[in-house]
Amino acid sequence: MSAEQAIEIFFALLHGVAAVAVTCHVLLNKRDVAAAVGWIGLAWLSPVFGAGFYFLLGINRVRRRARRLQRHPGRRRQAHQAGGTATALGLAPRAGFGSLEVLELAGRRITGRATEDGNSVAVLVQGDEAYPEMLSAIAAARSSIALSTYIFRGDAVGRAFIAALAEAHRRGVQVRVLVDGIGAGYFYSPAYRLLRRQGIPAAQFLHSELPWRMPFLNMRSHKKILVIDGRRAFTGGLNIGAENVLATAPRHPVRDTHFQVVGPVVAQIVEAFAEDWQFTMGETLAGPAWFPSLEDAGAVTVRAITSGPDQDIEKLEFVLMTAINTARSSIKIVTPYFLPDERLSSALALAALRGIEVDIAIPEIGNHRVVDWATRAHIRPLLVAGCRLWHAPPPFDHSKLMTVDAAWSLVGSANWDLRSLRLNFEMNLEIYHTAFAAQLGEVIQGKFGRRVTIADLDRRPLAGRLRDAAARLLLPYL
Repeated sequence: MSAEQAIEIFFALLHGVAAVAVTCHVLLNKRDVAAAVGWIGLAWLSPVFGAGFYFLLGINRVRRRARRLQRHPGRRRQAHQAGGTATALGLAPRAGFGSLEVLELAGRRITGRATEDGNSVAVLVQGDEAYPEMLSAIAAARSSIALSTYIFRGDAVGRAFIAALAEAHRRGVQVRVLVDGIGAGYFYSPAYRLLRRQGIPAAQFLHSELPWRMPFLNMRSHKKILVIDGRRAFTGGLNIGAENVLATAPRHPVRDTHFQVVGPVVAQIVEAFAEDWQFTMGETLAGPAWFPSLEDAGAVTVRAITSGPDQDIEKLEFVLMTAINTARSSIKIVTPYFLPDERLSSALALAALRGIEVDIAIPEIGNHRVVDWATRAHIRPLLVAGCRLWHAPPPFDHSKLMTVDAAWSLVGSANWDLRSLRLNFEMNLEIYHTAFAAQLGEVIQGKFGRRVTIADLDRRPLAGRLRDAAARLLLPYL
């Protein structure tokens, strides 16, 4: 036997063993049939490389690690155990929610969290409104600051936040900063380096400078959380960067919507950060500095929804489907990326078919061309069913907003795509309050520009339709 033949036999055996291993793992762990067939086909048709690709992006090791951490005390706390005022979870509907009782009960069972009464929620439009409030809150912090963000730039806005955090750290405030290992810069993260240089406890989520030690390229922390003294929180879609301040006329402006929250539900937001910090650094955040006793600050009922590829997988998607299926009159959605799976698409289409007004705003010009292509190939069934899609006029709108029946609202970091719903770690708030929903509805209505029609889709040349349809096949990875 020649050396060449021996090498061929070796690689053939390696391919067979790897493909069989991938097939067994997929059959035991992948619930989605299309994804399972795709991975198995790739493993068999692409010798060795297919199995390697599955090893890098197809195995959910994060879920395994999360389950190990969950066995340790303190991994998961109910808000009332942390000093908040959460009501008992129970299994019966809560009174006073009217037509939303079923939705509230389902959310309680899905998330394992109770709704919290007694909160105030303020809408902050763009970084122009949000950043001054956030910086002022950091300057007033007395005991603790928790900051988690996907993008943290080292530009003028980022440096202003770093300076404020450094000053708080010097005066004895406990500061913890968590940035995503890719979103904040994989190869070079100026903001992270500046934070560490100032002595601020900061960490990069799922990051390693050695690629072979970072098999989590497809799973990111997309949360945007800032909590001051465990009492005042900011969350929504806003990252930290100069592009979000429209008054300065940035080169690539981004519209966004953020929210300031005060009241008992802040304990749930701190809990979400504390779990991520323990996940990353192994440090448990506890005590009154992080979880003080919280008093009522308003009349808004709120619940935090965390989602991610660990024990929180599919929780947000289930809440969304419940909200759609219980809608009686209207559904309004704003999202920068609209590539929901067939379950959510079908739920929206069926809502429109039963007479619900379904309005969805997506950017007229997105910031990811392939996503725009895939979206155009994805929306036709919704238009046929009677959903109304609108183009939000430029600049690019990064807001993530939803209302149902002008009474229930959802805000936060998650987009309407499989990345946010299955792969990213996300933070959202569901809000039960008619006045707030009316206010948010006006914000959403203001983003409805030109209506997208079936004729628009049909006018695309054949080459464009083929390109868009091919891009749609990448839906699980966009």
